[in-house]
Amino acid sequence: MPTSNKLDEAFKKFDAANSKDPNTEEFKGKSYPKEVLYAIRMSDQLDKFAPQASEALRLTARCQHICRWEIPRESYEMNRIGYLKWRQELKKFHAQTATSILEEVGYDQETIAKVSFLLEKKQLKKNEETQTLEDVICLVFLEHYFEPFSKEHPDDKLIDILQKTWRKMSEKGQEAALKLPLSENAVRLVTKAIST
Repeated sequence: MPTSNKLDEAFKKFDAANSKDPNTEEFKGKSYPKEVLYAIRMSDQLDKFAPQASEALRLTARCQHICRWEIPRESYEMNRIGYLKWRQELKKFHAQTATSILEEVGYDQETIAKVSFLLEKKQLKKNEETQTLEDVICLVFLEHYFEPFSKEHPDDKLIDILQKTWRKMSEKGQEAALKLPLSENAVRLVTKAIST
């Protein structure tokens, strides 16, 4: 897939910012800063799911969690209100962080505004690119993060999370989810979640 010089430069700067993540994750025998690995997975999944994605959407996928560790979940009340507030603050923070990098790279205001719009998940279910981004987020979660998450929580909570995830996805996203290389346990939970 052809890439512009600006896109390459933005990816490098996003990855450099995320490489400061103090949290690490092992994958295929190699250790990565957690948000660098997440960003690579987002780009890879977008390339598979929507190979004709616009440059703005490709930028957004790469910086979807940019510097997320700087606003830890624990800094908000550990209840639903605290969680929602944390998510709202994160969206604004990601948009501001991405904007400063994109301005540095030399992107025009229209592209920067589009990336911010997508990072803030505006018009989910109405805007095609926001929906594609949400589908990719859900696919990355299901393929790479659901299995370890499932080991820490009871089935009823996992089924509830899977049902919420499923509702956020488009039909195309749901079809792609059913083709993911999931574990036997994950397949069992997904099947139960979508049949109830």
